[in-house]
Amino acid sequence: MSIASEVPLGLDVLDASAPQSAPNLPRDRVPRHIAVVMDGNGRWAIQRGRPRSDGHVAGQDGIFETIDAVTALSVPYLTAYAFSTENWRRERQEVDQILGLIENFLRERLEQFVERGVRVQWRGREHGLPAGLLEVLGRAQDATAGCDTLVYTVCINYGGQAEIADAARVIAQRARDGLLDADEISEHTFAEFLATGGLPPVDLFIRPGGEQRLSNFLLWHSAYAEMVFPPQLWPDFDRRYVWQAVEAYARRARRFGAAL
Repeated sequence: MSIASEVPLGLDVLDASAPQSAPNLPRDRVPRHIAVVMDGNGRWAIQRGRPRSDGHVAGQDGIFETIDAVTALSVPYLTAYAFSTENWRRERQEVDQILGLIENFLRERLEQFVERGVRVQWRGREHGLPAGLLEVLGRAQDATAGCDTLVYTVCINYGGQAEIADAARVIAQRARDGLLDADEISEHTFAEFLATGGLPPVDLFIRPGGEQRLSNFLLWHSAYAEMVFPPQLWPDFDRRYVWQAVEAYARRARRFGAAL
């Protein structure tokens, strides 16, 4: 494969007419960790004259579309942004519905994760989340603990800045208690205290819906991530678009600060 040095990863990279087949890419051109922001549910519904809640329901199928797309390429890690620390600012009715949909989705479709060999884990702050949701999240983690095809991390009540602040608080306490030498704290040490510290760096960051921002998602892990901001709203974002985003990633020359 010839690798272009500057391939844009902007709004025009995805083609709705692409075939539904996984691209044949060299192993070293496939991202190890993909992060996805599931954005655009509300706008999708409004465009169709329907309540925002319909968009959240329609967006649920995109989860397995994306899971099936990345497992077809043997991507080992997928992390999805389901509910942010800032989403509490929405109308209470919408917040309750989003959290209820997440709970019901995991409860009703847990067997599909097991069948696919997908290990489910979640990251975020427990405070404020319904007891029923916490229970089903724990059950999903336990039921899929032995799965080894894909690690699927769902971030709920999660914020990148909050995660970093939480880690700094723990590190400061350990240093104050004499359990950690402040002079020995490095980037590697700090990462170990992050809630998502067990995840590798994000290689490919996909945000459907056309918005071009991180929105406080995986700030630490996305330091050198390649970004794709396709215009398709999340309920319309199927496996074809995931594969095209990965193909765009494969054409990038990743330099990590080094010259060509």
